[in-house]
Amino acid sequence: MQAFWMPFTANRQFKETPRLFASAEGMYYTSVDGRKVLDGSAGLWCVNAGHGRKSIAAAVERQLMNLDFAPSFQMGHPMAFDFARRLAEIAPKGMDRVFFTNSGSESVDTALKIALAYHRATGQPTRTRLLGRERGYHGVGFGGMSVGGMVNNRRAFATHLPGVDHIRHTYDLERNAFAKDLPPHGAELADDVERLVALHGAETIAAVIVEPVPGSTGVLPPPQGYLQRLRQLCDKHGILLIFDEVITGFGRLGTPFAANFFGVTPDLMTTAKGITNGTIPCGAVFASRKVHDGLMTGPDSQIELFHGYTYSAHPVACAAGLATLDIYKDEGLLTRGAKFTEYFSDALHALKGLPNVIDIRNVGLMGAVELAPRKDAPGARGYEVMVECFNRGLYMRTSGDAFAMSPPLIVERNHIDEMVSILSDAIKRVA
Repeated sequence: MQAFWMPFTANRQFKETPRLFASAEGMYYTSVDGRKVLDGSAGLWCVNAGHGRKSIAAAVERQLMNLDFAPSFQMGHPMAFDFARRLAEIAPKGMDRVFFTNSGSESVDTALKIALAYHRATGQPTRTRLLGRERGYHGVGFGGMSVGGMVNNRRAFATHLPGVDHIRHTYDLERNAFAKDLPPHGAELADDVERLVALHGAETIAAVIVEPVPGSTGVLPPPQGYLQRLRQLCDKHGILLIFDEVITGFGRLGTPFAANFFGVTPDLMTTAKGITNGTIPCGAVFASRKVHDGLMTGPDSQIELFHGYTYSAHPVACAAGLATLDIYKDEGLLTRGAKFTEYFSDALHALKGLPNVIDIRNVGLMGAVELAPRKDAPGARGYEVMVECFNRGLYMRTSGDAFAMSPPLIVERNHIDEMVSILSDAIKRVA
């Protein structure tokens, strides 16, 4: 066990009392000691169609036996083009150009590079500054870490990209605590873009990147009108808007993408996770025609974007992705969450009044319950509740003292009831 250096884990603490899964099917994991554990977080926000989907496994097996690998540098294979076309069909209108990556982190770095390359290609080479947002999470590459705003993810590494700044986050416990769906206060926080334009000059800013609904920081639904205002400001100043939809994409809000849910179309959109139901690593950046065509200049024989990965559009990932899209279509999963939103919201907010519960937040099938931190021990109470939930048969993603709940899209009401019941009992016990 000591050989595996685990990511985003207190390794010494975990290895004293490991929590190990052996198998999974539908809405449940099975632990190594044979206990059923309800998946309250769709793995890591990625198993949108539930576990153990045989059609995806069969597609992966067929592809491995037929074409295990093909390069995407100056070569190709048909499934890459089929997969891109199928993704474009469900994308927000006009975002029908797809660049394949292997993860959310790679998607973010790719989108940032595309934004910089676009401005250079369209005669605005001074636009090199990137704007992120406090409490944002955009993966672990140096680009994503730089525009990200989660403090612990940044402070351990001394080097960040130059020319990066951040607008303020939207979390406002005093005014928006226990708001259902979109909080009423805070749309004006988008105006931070104006502050940074005044400081640096619009002609220096390439792009703003935000998660429509930040997930890793504890599910922060945007204030009413916030994203619309952000879009208007980017248009006003010629700045590209990037939505990081690695978590919110593929049905999490009851629409194919958060862009559909909010009625706000970005210029670039990053995805991963649910794109293959978490089975094979894969990601994709969706680009508008404006951005894509802005780079299609010069001689036809010229490479337009000097960027890519060995495993971009890996044939096995494409096979898994196409099989996943078939499931989403056949079972209506990209919109199914909408009919559970109200029930999910009411169930979560029933926890209000439990010991140490200071906030409950939700939008679509994303929710968070936040506890007051212990004095001088932030995260300790949350960790104990997480372990108690696991021992009682519920897995949830924790972020400090907040619990992120985002079940697979095949969820039923009884699963929501089970999640909330276990969490309620755990909060009471730890308190």
